[in-house]
Amino acid sequence: MSSGVFDGLVPDVLGEPYLAETITLPPDDEGPVVATLVVRRAEKPTNRAVLHVHGFCDYFFQTDYAEWWNARGYDFYAVDLRKYGRSLLPHQTPNFVTDLREHFPEIDAAFHRVVHRDHHDHVVMSAHSTGGLITSLWANERRPAIAGMALNSPWLDMQGGALIHGIGTTVIKQIGARQPKRVIPRTVGGHYGRSLHIEHDGEWTFNTDWKPLDSFPVTFGWMRAIRRGHDELQSGLDVGCPVLVMSSAGTRWPKEMGEDAHGYDIVLEVPQIRQWATAIGAHVTYVAIPGARHDVVLSRAEPREQAYAEMGRWLATYVG
Repeated sequence: MSSGVFDGLVPDVLGEPYLAETITLPPDDEGPVVATLVVRRAEKPTNRAVLHVHGFCDYFFQTDYAEWWNARGYDFYAVDLRKYGRSLLPHQTPNFVTDLREHFPEIDAAFHRVVHRDHHDHVVMSAHSTGGLITSLWANERRPAIAGMALNSPWLDMQGGALIHGIGTTVIKQIGARQPKRVIPRTVGGHYGRSLHIEHDGEWTFNTDWKPLDSFPVTFGWMRAIRRGHDELQSGLDVGCPVLVMSSAGTRWPKEMGEDAHGYDIVLEVPQIRQWATAIGAHVTYVAIPGARHDVVLSRAEPREQAYAEMGRWLATYVG
């Protein structure tokens, strides 16, 4: 299924050999809508491809990850979803949707492009955090022919105790239905963004207009969409392919920058990822990486190398 109009490949902001093309989608109540498909081709022509979906307050910039796939004979594609990254337009509320299915058309269009324009008959889906939730729901509903799914710290439940899972979620759903753009009050320390960015405590370069260190505001309507997505996933999905779920080995909530900010998931609760991973499908491999960050492939060198080794084993055993 394809529901977007492509405007042709041009050099990406990452520089060649990364190329990008804009996908024009039907407008929503805020006006024009686009998504962006980024591609980096393998050295030799191949029928294999990976299609990656980023997380919340994020976009594709993880070039080492793309090149890892290229080295294994896969063309690498990444979609910047509507209202994220390359696709965020001046009139739009960043990252805002009221139903996660609003993202399905751009994934449909990207998948159609990968399979039908570029003639790949072996496709692996890849996703991080919120993208892992969205992609799992998409695969369960669309039933595409995919060879595997690699999920990096997918967001499978709402962090927090019984209060947020009970009355807190009820309030989110009620306010989100009536006042979807009302902002949820919260305090963000910015430790995660600073643990990554090269100008702070990290080693990675990214555009802080597209991935602010202190995150974007979170609205009740968007959070309602997330909680409804969690409900659906936890009822049990079947994505129809082998799944790899990787995460850090533990969660910490640091109040200041320090080792905890670098060696743990400081965004999501790892026990929840472990608990709900098997709800994604019938064949799920779960791996915890000691010392990993929330985005496992942006961890420090040793856990990052372990994550790639685990991915390689999974790929060779169940997908390749």
